[in-house]
Amino acid sequence: MEIDKDLVAAMATPLVLAILAEGPNYGYAILKRVRELSGGELEWTDGMLYPLLHRLERLGGIESEWRESDAARRRRYYRVTDLGRAQLAEQRRQWDTATRTLGGLWPQGAGA
Repeated sequence: MEIDKDLVAAMATPLVLAILAEGPNYGYAILKRVRELSGGELEWTDGMLYPLLHRLERLGGIESEWRESDAARRRRYYRVTDLGRAQLAEQRRQWDTATRTLGGLWPQGAGA
């Protein structure tokens, strides 16, 4: 199934903030986590993720630092800030409302 670009864009920020709320992570691992959480239905690219990470960092929702990995390879790790946690809480309230509202129209098990 292909998910509409507008819906993917709308959920990108809360999804990345929620993943980083689990703990600091680097780009490729974030991409893998998105794929895992979506059951393989979301396949993000670097070109979608990194501009979002840069925007979130510029706006203060996340911070980053370079770290050495086990293989002595440098990776940029991102972590959510207190501001990012507040943004995530607000986004979650909004998504809960959207899900509850649509759930009232789309009963469990009903087809399109």
